[in-house]
Amino acid sequence: MRKYLFSQDHKIIGLQYYLLALLAVFVSITFSVIMRLRLTWPSDVWFIMSKLLPTAFNETGQMTPEFYLSLMTMHGTIMVFFVLTLAPQAAFGNYFLPLQIGAKEMAYPKLGLISFWLTFLSFCVLLSAFFVTGGAPLTGWTAYPPLSSIVSSQPGQARGMDLWLVSLSIFSLATILNSINFLITVITKRTTGMSLMRLPLTCWGWLATAMVSLLAFPVLLAAGLLLLFDRTLGTAFFLPSGLLIDGKVISLTDGLPLLWQHLFWFFGHPEVYIAILPAMGFVSHFLATFSRKPVFGYRSMVFATLAIALLGFLVWGHHMFIAGISPYLSMTFSLLTLTIAVPSAIKTLNWFGTIWGGKIQLTTPMLYSLGFISLFITGGLGGIFLGQSSLDIYLHDTYFVVGHFHLIMGSSAIFAIFAATAFWFPQIVGRQMNEDLGKVHFFITFLGVYAIFLPMHFLGIAGNPRRYAEISEFLYLNELQPLHKFITIAMLVTVNVQLLFLINLITSIFAGKKVKENPWKATTLEWTSSSPPSKDNATTIVYRGAYDFSLPGANKDYFMQTEDLPNNSLDNS
Repeated sequence: MRKYLFSQDHKIIGLQYYLLALLAVFVSITFSVIMRLRLTWPSDVWFIMSKLLPTAFNETGQMTPEFYLSLMTMHGTIMVFFVLTLAPQAAFGNYFLPLQIGAKEMAYPKLGLISFWLTFLSFCVLLSAFFVTGGAPLTGWTAYPPLSSIVSSQPGQARGMDLWLVSLSIFSLATILNSINFLITVITKRTTGMSLMRLPLTCWGWLATAMVSLLAFPVLLAAGLLLLFDRTLGTAFFLPSGLLIDGKVISLTDGLPLLWQHLFWFFGHPEVYIAILPAMGFVSHFLATFSRKPVFGYRSMVFATLAIALLGFLVWGHHMFIAGISPYLSMTFSLLTLTIAVPSAIKTLNWFGTIWGGKIQLTTPMLYSLGFISLFITGGLGGIFLGQSSLDIYLHDTYFVVGHFHLIMGSSAIFAIFAATAFWFPQIVGRQMNEDLGKVHFFITFLGVYAIFLPMHFLGIAGNPRRYAEISEFLYLNELQPLHKFITIAMLVTVNVQLLFLINLITSIFAGKKVKENPWKATTLEWTSSSPPSKDNATTIVYRGAYDFSLPGANKDYFMQTEDLPNNSLDNS
């Protein structure tokens, strides 16, 4: 119990976070599969499910629009919070941050333990929303009032929304505690000689994400509690006056529904960078390792990371262009949105500079990293359109947003998680994942992601609204049905290929090729410990820098000279 379940060892906690994220992603994928099938074949494939879930289907055997919206809400919530927030930061960060800075453990081991179990409790509370009277919420993961703040006049109805808010409040608290642990660990636990400007870029990603989380999640926590008070205590923070429900005026206080959007998106846009900043650190690290070169422009990469973390708090209004805010305010947010593209472009340029002229090794982690760059650039181009208020007014509630969001945040972050899993698997397990299976999984997933989400941009341009359970009832959308079928077929192929990743992951734990220490010839500190690391993983060397530090006088040609870098190659000066 103390060793595996309630352990204070940062490595066990990191693995617990990873397994929770793995469970969450397969639950969320299941929801998305059901949604796509309902959208594409509304009445053809539901006989068995209508018997299993009779309350989710009407008398004709079709899934109700309400249940579709509940699946959409839970899919978005689980992916954003329990996959994209947990895996890159909480899972890999807890496991490898102390190892990479030469520390024995995190600054507050008990805090890490508490954070995980609060997160696990939050996940259980969220899923329990399906089993209460009224079912899971149908407001979308953004939970806009007044829809989310209204409680049905029938006793016991719509308690799922309350559970959703409780779940997110618990999750916010857990993330705040975890972020404190990360910040104090980086500040106080670095080994001798490791200045901030010698941190691996992975650590900079985790550090910047912790800073963003520490500022963003308290706002979500406060907003969630205020909305919960509206639903349970009779307050009216987000309820407009004179609101009529079932013929009755339920609010006489002049609340502000728009206030929720400001609070939510002040958290919500930095949340994008909570998912993507660790991924950027991973990719920078892996590209340098498999190009056998130092990272191009290390210092500019650090400052670009910090600039993205800062500017992420200044652009929340571009989610609200159609919410009735001042046009002058819209212009300000539009300008800031274009500004945040500058540090992202610096990172992209430096990634290409890292690869250029390198001795490139197309391993599985390298392929996933290149896939990340491709998806990040493609998804980012869509953001240029949505960042213009005049264009966003047309595109905002269409599939264009869905395609953009899933490319730049969802798919690219998932590819970074795949890359990190394959890269650090030998360090965690002492065995290597199957490279052939990994490459097959990469290529099919890479093509599948583009086949799913690129056509959504065309659907959006054609005016296809998002969040509709069925489009066949709208004459102007009927011609788009073949494209929906293409997306659904591509989705089914891509989802099934993920079983290949799961099989590779599980079988490699027991039957994977045993590897020597540091099979990738990497030069960061985690590879100086045994594989898997022992309980006491402290590094007792004086740290003089590794490949991704722009140190004066560093012999950058050293990394191009040999395939077999010695384990003590940390000193490159």
